[in-house]
Amino acid sequence: MAARVVFTVVISIVYLVILLRGEKTPLKSFRMRSLRRGLSLTWLTGASILCEWLIIAVYIILTPCGAVAKAFSVVMPVLAVLLTFIVAVVRTAIGSKQMKLLDYLLLFIFWWLFPLNLVLLAHFFRKARREYWFEADKAELDISRAENEICRTKYPIVMVHGIFFRDWQFFNYWGRVPAELKRNGALVYYGNQQSARSVHDSAVELKAAIMQVIEETGAEKVNIIAHSKGGLDSRYAISCLGMDKYVATLTTVNTPHNGCDMVDFLLGKVPGKIADGIARKYDRIFGRLGDSRPDFMAGVRDLSAVRMQSLNKEMPDSPAVSYRSCMSVMKCFLSAGFPLCISYLIIKKLNGRNDGLVWEESAKHGRFRLVDTKHIRGISHGDVIDLMRENIEDYDVREFYTGLVAELKREGY
Repeated sequence: MAARVVFTVVISIVYLVILLRGEKTPLKSFRMRSLRRGLSLTWLTGASILCEWLIIAVYIILTPCGAVAKAFSVVMPVLAVLLTFIVAVVRTAIGSKQMKLLDYLLLFIFWWLFPLNLVLLAHFFRKARREYWFEADKAELDISRAENEICRTKYPIVMVHGIFFRDWQFFNYWGRVPAELKRNGALVYYGNQQSARSVHDSAVELKAAIMQVIEETGAEKVNIIAHSKGGLDSRYAISCLGMDKYVATLTTVNTPHNGCDMVDFLLGKVPGKIADGIARKYDRIFGRLGDSRPDFMAGVRDLSAVRMQSLNKEMPDSPAVSYRSCMSVMKCFLSAGFPLCISYLIIKKLNGRNDGLVWEESAKHGRFRLVDTKHIRGISHGDVIDLMRENIEDYDVREFYTGLVAELKREGY
């Protein structure tokens, strides 16, 4: 019995050494090596569970040995599989950015329960493998086109965020997008306006950021890519603050150019005291986070459909600037979490197709492009800027923005 246990342990160690040292991965990063090895160990765990349940069952039924020997024959393999399982999960956790907390919790709770553990392991393995090959293909694509610098535009890119966010140092509003653009040759800067102010006040801050980019780079103009309210701030700066001399193109992404009817609806329903209380708390929190003069209500009111009617008259398009717009849509309320799932239902009833905050027709301005997928999920207001750093089926967010900037380069901007 002891000889069989030692032999099994030795064979397992040899197998793992060969497995871990013999693999060749498309990527050199530590994260991707950890993910690849986690995949290998996850596969080994699943195969071990299946084999051991069968072998142990046969051994207990057919072997006429005592209870102690049978218990030992069960405990030792289970401990070995548990150890392999823990190492697999740790390796995958180090390497994966797509795994959710729920994936790990379910595995740790039900790792022992056959055959549910095999089902969970299979899901875990498929998800990690999909991420690994997706990132590997992405890296190979970037390597193959690195010399072409397809995003090296004539003018630098200024990315302008929407309301309720800031361009924080440790959490990029645009997710993995800026790094991808830089890898392909783009010069990327940010609007750096505060999280919530009126369109006018945010545009003043944006103007200062644009002039700083002009001074720093020596470029004659910039290309703006703006999300949500950032598109309105950009239009105001261009039309009302003289920035049409310094902006070559404006690409708005899910921007409510005709306002959000939901804002008018909510402002009419929510009691003034409650709205003022929310605004005070928001302004207090973001004041501590770095905003010098946050103004929650001013930012929200400028998003209303009624207010946008007058704003659109104040900021007509400049003939010196090329305007383009993009818009994504959710397919159902399950396409996003709270609160977008609720606002999606409200806007759908008021206006029709939307991304959880902006309805489709309101986003159209200049040359228009609809961002749609065949998948039932669709693309939400946050998905379109990679807010959650999630790989979505039928929508490669990094390639989408790479395509937008590559188009600007082809057109001479």
